[in-house]
Amino acid sequence: MNKPPLPLSQWVNAPRADNTPIAWLGGRTWTLGALRHDVTLLMHLLRQQEGERWALCFENSYLFIVALLATLHAGKTPVIPGHSRVSLLEEQRGLFDGIVSDRTLGFTGRLIVVAASRGEAAPFMPLPDIEDSRVIELFTSGSTGAPRRVVKHIASLDREAVLLATRFGERLQGCSIVASVVPQHLYGLTFRIFLPMASGLELNAAMLYYAEQLAALPHNRRYLFISSPAFLKRLDTDLPAPPVEMLISAGGMLPWEDISATHSWLNVWPDEIYGSTETGILAWRHRQEMSIPWLPFPDVTFIAEEETYRVTSPLIHEAEGLLLDDILHFDDNGQFNIAGRRGRVVKIEEKRISLNEIEQRLLELEGICEAAALPVTRGGRQGIGVLLVLDDKARQRWQKRGKRAQEFAWRRALLPWLEPVAVPRYWRILDEIPVNTMNKRVYAQLQEFFHEDS
Repeated sequence: MNKPPLPLSQWVNAPRADNTPIAWLGGRTWTLGALRHDVTLLMHLLRQQEGERWALCFENSYLFIVALLATLHAGKTPVIPGHSRVSLLEEQRGLFDGIVSDRTLGFTGRLIVVAASRGEAAPFMPLPDIEDSRVIELFTSGSTGAPRRVVKHIASLDREAVLLATRFGERLQGCSIVASVVPQHLYGLTFRIFLPMASGLELNAAMLYYAEQLAALPHNRRYLFISSPAFLKRLDTDLPAPPVEMLISAGGMLPWEDISATHSWLNVWPDEIYGSTETGILAWRHRQEMSIPWLPFPDVTFIAEEETYRVTSPLIHEAEGLLLDDILHFDDNGQFNIAGRRGRVVKIEEKRISLNEIEQRLLELEGICEAAALPVTRGGRQGIGVLLVLDDKARQRWQKRGKRAQEFAWRRALLPWLEPVAVPRYWRILDEIPVNTMNKRVYAQLQEFFHEDS
């Protein structure tokens, strides 16, 4: 019988052997003894620091775990900004008191750089308890364009790991975890960090960016691959197939053609997860056919509310539940399909993109008077299109420099502030942006300006 998942408060304190493997990177393996040592050192350092809230910015997942645990055992609050772009960290420094990272980053504020110890570990003394009220703060794109704080209670994240361990059970046993998603977002935090740490599964500290890295995985392990639809779209199935035992995808729509190509290469069907940063996991499906409905996790309840649904769940702290951005169609068995998305937040390659933020960033550029951003689909690929109204000097500059040169300059100006997939690909310059009789923009009408793009 499998052991019950460990809650985060016991990841280092539970009585387990020091030589228990936790994570690996290349030829190096970190054990529980190393984790206990590194967490203890950083916890004592953080206890000496002023400030309650510390941002975690990491590439190495083992060191991310060290910082997460040390922050919580020190009685501090981990803040996960969702990115490590210095310009945004500088702009958002009011969200945290300092940064903990495995790199120097070039940040001008308080920064603690963490490295794994190589010396002999001292005898382990159990760390102070983590209070039940402790939380982790994540930030996601809000409809206003400003970062939206999402508070996740530790107990909720522990419950999420239990739900997943219960759902996947025996299939997880003996798997090593590899991932193409970062732990700076809830999907990566839950599946790449909480699930393996709670279930005693060894994890790869490096992120997989390319199909070649996946294909090059050693064949002395069986892998659970935590992926995204964007990664699976770019697979090179001519490469030798790695021994992937199980594949999980979340964060966006996974087209059937990508599922078919992945299955022919890996000989596994994906398990898809539906949820969001705010709600946690909501539903699941094992995708062996094109049209398979979503099955809600236990005790997840969807309540119809006008054109959308409100959801309650053991993972949602708010008793009244949360209103969903997605349009759902339910069948008689309580399962559902996703028919689309409402609101001003869209998903492109699994990134939540705030159209309002894109517009705000454009309006900060010299000479742009009005901006309208919207998702545009061309050739099966989705990108951002923008309609701009320029002042006279900017319009003259645009005409003189040429369309391509000016678009390149705008893209370059936006890159420090936006995710690469949020930087507009399609541009239109107008004398005015059309509105209806209520002075509202009709985005279906605005889409027509992009019909000639390919």
